[in-house]
Amino acid sequence: MKREDRSNKVISLTKRILDRKSIPSHSKWNTRVISITSGKGGVGKTNIVANLGFSLSRLGKKVLILDADLGLGNLDVLLGLTPEYNFSHVIMGLKTISEIIIEGPGNMKILPASSGIQELTELTKEQKVRLLTQLDLLINPMDILLIDTAAGISSNVMYFNVTAQEIMVVVTPEPTSITDAYALMKVLSLKYSANHFKLLVNLTASTQEAREVFWQLRRVADRFLDISIEYVGCVLFDENVTKCVKVQKVISEIDPDSRASRCFASLAKKICKSPPFHYPEGDTNFFWKYLLEDKSD
Repeated sequence: MKREDRSNKVISLTKRILDRKSIPSHSKWNTRVISITSGKGGVGKTNIVANLGFSLSRLGKKVLILDADLGLGNLDVLLGLTPEYNFSHVIMGLKTISEIIIEGPGNMKILPASSGIQELTELTKEQKVRLLTQLDLLINPMDILLIDTAAGISSNVMYFNVTAQEIMVVVTPEPTSITDAYALMKVLSLKYSANHFKLLVNLTASTQEAREVFWQLRRVADRFLDISIEYVGCVLFDENVTKCVKVQKVISEIDPDSRASRCFASLAKKICKSPPFHYPEGDTNFFWKYLLEDKSD
């Protein structure tokens, strides 16, 4: 299919989906959309998403978490939840996004992914349009949408990152994690025109070590890439996190005074205090412009 024909098909599909749902002309798009991503797996990204979401909820924010690791989602497992439906049912057209939402700790809402379905790791353009259009109609009442992406640089990871207003990259002090974080930002910059990233250092022994990781990445990025990296903080290593993972609870709920919990609380406060992103005006859908672009092809 030619690129022009495919674009017209996508636009037509998007409009048909939107026509089924009326959007009030007075609606105002105020949801803050933050993707939380990593170049390497095993850096504790999903645990960060769960605890950050809980901490933001504690501050009175309405939080929705999208588990965007569509083929190997495990956010529900981390939280001890057993959803009846997930994104595979949405992609197959059996359920709408609003019908698969479940409630997590702290009253945060969760959109669970499926696990072990390889086909969902590479969505077609039409599937992405259907998914984001439904999500566009759903997030308006929420204050913050956290997107927990898969690790790496697959097309799905890129797609969910470029649809977010803010991209938070999770890295650990390990050399492989630092290298892969740089590779992720490089691809997002050179191929998808992302030019600003937030950096969160996880599993660090001290705030000084976290700062050193930040400056290491900052120096290389300043030399080879036209991007800015903002240090947003760190999560100190805490053996109690592993204990909470084993019992499928977030440490911010079980032990709010622990080292890690204080870090999550500090990060949540920083996000709430930081200037909000420039939201679309009037009744413009947040994801609309991304649905009509081919950046993630």
